[in-house]
Amino acid sequence: MDLLNTLVDKGLRRELPTREEALAVLATSDDDLLDVVAAAGKVRRHWFGRRVKLNYLVNLKSGLCPEDCSYCSQRLGSTTGILKYTWLKPDQASQAAAAGLAGGAKRVCLVASGRGPTDRDVDRVSETIKAIKDQNEGVEVCACLGLLSDGQAERLRDAGADAYNHNLNTSEGTYGDITTTHTYADRVDTVQKAHGAGLSACSGLIAGMGESDEDLVDVVYSLRELDPDSVPVNFLIPVEGTPLAKEWNLTPQRCLRILAMVRFVCPDVEVRIAGGREVHLRTMQPLALNLANSIFLGDYLTTEGQAGKADLEMIADAGFEVEGTDQVTLPEHRTETAGGGCGSHEAAGCGSHDGAGCGSHESAGCGSHDGGGVCGTPAAAPAAAAAPAGEPRTDLVAVRRRGAGTDLAPNA
Repeated sequence: MDLLNTLVDKGLRRELPTREEALAVLATSDDDLLDVVAAAGKVRRHWFGRRVKLNYLVNLKSGLCPEDCSYCSQRLGSTTGILKYTWLKPDQASQAAAAGLAGGAKRVCLVASGRGPTDRDVDRVSETIKAIKDQNEGVEVCACLGLLSDGQAERLRDAGADAYNHNLNTSEGTYGDITTTHTYADRVDTVQKAHGAGLSACSGLIAGMGESDEDLVDVVYSLRELDPDSVPVNFLIPVEGTPLAKEWNLTPQRCLRILAMVRFVCPDVEVRIAGGREVHLRTMQPLALNLANSIFLGDYLTTEGQAGKADLEMIADAGFEVEGTDQVTLPEHRTETAGGGCGSHEAAGCGSHDGAGCGSHESAGCGSHDGGGVCGTPAAAPAAAAAPAGEPRTDLVAVRRRGAGTDLAPNA
């Protein structure tokens, strides 16, 4: 396909595809799907080889959130029956992180529900970052605490945080339909605060909330304009008890096309398959490793994920290797330039982009919850039996009852 050849060439040059080209990727047929994966795989391998970065989530504070994000199991008024607990102590959080690090994780993502941290909360998280880094040489720590106030990103950086995650989640045009207690502009402001403080910015999206192809392209172009170093792609888990519980819109093929589109638009950033891969990609997860160079290991914030051992076997069986703590994730040109570059710098050949939508954004601190928020959305336990094609896979959604906030060993 001429389209795919063009996109590969642009990806190798870090050149922005046109909106029409990005939309065309989402519109490809299932018959062409393997060609799409192969083309995006060339771009992925050019910038990241066959390495897969493992990330591990620690939910520092679960539930009890005042925000109304429709995708989130920790939202105000949620009836999902998730674990609810207040702040883990630094030693508890460090112990929880140790399980993921022992399983091969390179980065620990510290997540807390809520609109945003108080200064006391930043102190708590700073103590936790220190505890984790003191006990684990070479570990990266990403904080994910919601909306940041002035000066908080700098305090987290000084405490040893390497990155900050705050997802845009969906397009600016549709954000008000998903969340009303904060704005898209709030989210953009927090990502920019992280950038400005010298933290590696991490910001992504949630697919499967009933959005159009145009909405997906809008949010990915906005992300490219914001220029994060990593882009988590979450696939909505329609958790019972949330407003989006009936939104089962994704197929494995649709998920692969979305990941390919993200790779073409942001060729040289860490594209991470986040929440929902087990539920929506299912047995096609190994194919997705040809598109993304990063995944979460084990469980998510309030829901269970694939067994950590199965994740590692999947990576090896698909011919990939786990990225070590001594390896640099990003390409050299991004590590040399402050703030990195999703190809949005002049050197990347894209300049300013029409329709990138980096203007005012909407949403704030609720993104740190599963269901599709900051560091990942809910995932699920493997099913015992397959459901008919097209049927909701509620059998794959299980509330997390182990790990952080419990007395049971975590899944890692």
